[in-house]
This record gives sequence, C-alpha cells and structure tokens, in this order.
Amino acid sequence: MQFEPVIGLEVHAQLKTRTKIFCGCSTEFGKSPNSNTCPVCTGMPGMLPVLNKTAVSFAIKAALATNCRINQESRFDRKNYFYPDLPKGYQISQYALPIAEHGFLDIGTPDIKNSDRANKKTSSIKIGVTRIHMEEDAGKLIHDPARQRSKVDLNRTGVPLIEIVSEPDIRTAAQAGAYLRKLHAILKYIDVCNGNMEQGNFRCDANISLRPLGQKEFGTRAELKNLNSFKNVEKAILYEIQRQTYVLEEGNKVIQETRLWDPSSNKTASMRGKEEAHDYRYFPDPDLVPLIVDDKWIEKVAATMPELPDEKYSRFIKEYNLSDYDAQNLTSSIELANFFEETAAPLKNKKQAANWIMTTLLGMLNSKEITINESPVSATDFSK
Repeated sequence: MQFEPVIGLEVHAQLKTRTKIFCGCSTEFGKSPNSNTCPVCTGMPGMLPVLNKTAVSFAIKAALATNCRINQESRFDRKNYFYPDLPKGYQISQYALPIAEHGFLDIGTPDIKNSDRANKKTSSIKIGVTRIHMEEDAGKLIHDPARQRSKVDLNRTGVPLIEIVSEPDIRTAAQAGAYLRKLHAILKYIDVCNGNMEQGNFRCDANISLRPLGQKEFGTRAELKNLNSFKNVEKAILYEIQRQTYVLEEGNKVIQETRLWDPSSNKTASMRGKEEAHDYRYFPDPDLVPLIVDDKWIEKVAATMPELPDEKYSRFIKEYNLSDYDAQNLTSSIELANFFEETAAPLKNKKQAANWIMTTLLGMLNSKEITINESPVSATDFSK
C-alpha cells in the first residue's frame, strides 16, 4: 500500500523587542543567568502583566507579510502546565482568539525536469497559514548529568514570541524546508525577528502523519519538537515518514506522541504522549483586557512594510535581467539581496555581478562555512 505524508509546521519566532512582552526586563541574549528578571516575569504573587505595544506591532507586521487576516479583537489565555522553567505554572498565550488567521505563503520548489541551472524554473505551491498568535517564552534548563542536577535560567522567561501555525498542506520534507526558509527570510526582511536558530530565536515543531494514497481522513500524527535548523527539519521528517511507513506496513498503529530528534543518531525517539488542548485547561487571562487592533493601527504598520522577497524577486528579474534561478537565490536572504544590489549599483553589466556572487563568492564562503554577513570582502570592494 502507498502512503501519503501530511505535514504541518508550528514555528516559534522571537520578536526583536528590547524588552519582554509583559514587563520591562531586557531581552538581551547572553547575560548572566537570571539577571534579566523581575517579579512579573518570575511569577511573584500579586504582580500584573502589561502588554508590550511594539510586540503587537511586530505581530501585525508578520501577519501582513504572510497574507493573514488581522482580528480586530484578540484575547490572551492561560495555558496551564508545570515545568521547572515556567515559574508561574502557566504560560500566557492566545488560544481561542489569536491576533491573525487565514493566511498563506507561496513557496517555490525546483523543477526537477530542468537540470540547466541558468534556465531552471521553480513551481509555486501555496501553503496555508492557519493562525498567528502571541505568547511568552519559557525559561531554560541547563542539565548537569555528572552532578545529577539541573539549573534554571529565567532570562528567557517572558520574551515575546509569535507562533505561526501552517495548514497541513505540506507533503514532502523538501516542501517543509522551502516553507521554513521562505518564512525565515520574510521575518528577517520585515525586521521583526533576527532568525538566529542557534539561539532558539526561530525554531520549529513538525506534525507528521501518513494516510493511504487517496484517503481524505488524516492518519495519527507524531509531533517532533524544537527542531533548530533547516537540515534537521528535513532529516527528521524523512526519518519519521520512514518510521511510520514501517509501523503501518507491519500492521501496527502509529501512536500519537511527542518525539525528539537526535542529530547524532539521525533518529527520532519518543518523549511523551501528545497533549491535547484540554490537557492545558485554557481559560482567559483575568489580568489582561482584550487586545483591540483598529484599522488606523494596521494602516500605520502597513506604511512601514519593506519590499518583501516575492516583490524583490520579480524586480530582480525585470530590472537586472536575471534568470528565475538567480533571482530566487539572490533574494533568499535580505543580506544577500542587499550585497548584490550594492555590488551591481556602479556596474554597467549587472548580470556579471550576479554571476560572480553566485559562483565565485558564495563558493568561497560556503567552503569556509561562513555567511555573506561574515564576508571579508565588502560589496564596494567586490564591485571594484
């Protein structure tokens, strides 16, 4: 029997605010443990949260960039669970009424029939965005197996997040990778998230299930938690598809559970049974009034929107006479797009700049495993 994968992604993106979502503590990364804390974010009795207005504006910006409908009224809820790095015993999130819903992203996947790089085309697939909601982050546990103890750092507690939940429209690991890269690029283009995956500023949970080809009903899903690189997401999804295929072909049932990806063994392992919404006992947070976003606020945020990747991609093809492949790659990050335009600005032959960047420069940077931001050659010098 042939099976079809059904994949949905949940992305947590940390917003680039200077202070936390419900208090005035700094969000600066790397400070000494528990130094960026106060009675509000550590959950002391009687402390009241106050919503960060900049965080809301950033969430509106992300909603506009992902074609979402912004709800004029949204509410904050309490998501109840106990964990040592969650001092209040609950997380303030949005459940019943999120700030935005019903969006989409168009992702490009390479045309495998065309092996000519210069003329390679990409086919577009629309992936739905179910919702975007705001929430606070939890703290961090640092485990010390040698001494059989764990330490708690609450600096990250209360840092503002948006969770972007996709529709289960993804069918392959490659599509999942393309969706994540596109979303990552958009959030950096609009400057609401720095996208640093090593610091956990952009991380992903993947829900994967299989169903017999042609069947409408979804199969039982497993959730893969806290995947923090594009390659790990793709590898974990591929492994999970193989694992579930083997389970079903053996005549057994897939168990609904949360699993962790181990990059050293390239395998997923069971972590715990999958929670449902009722397990968290959501209810409206009594300390926070409903959030009202009027048209004037949305228009003010919309006026600050920069050129997005798809717009820049179309302009690069038209203005610089680039191939579909080159335009797709040069607009894959705001840093690379800016480097190209700065290089090309004084040159008559703009295509030459694209060729040198795509082949010579990126080849050298990749061999040294460094990014365009770390290039020892500036755009001005490269142009010369």
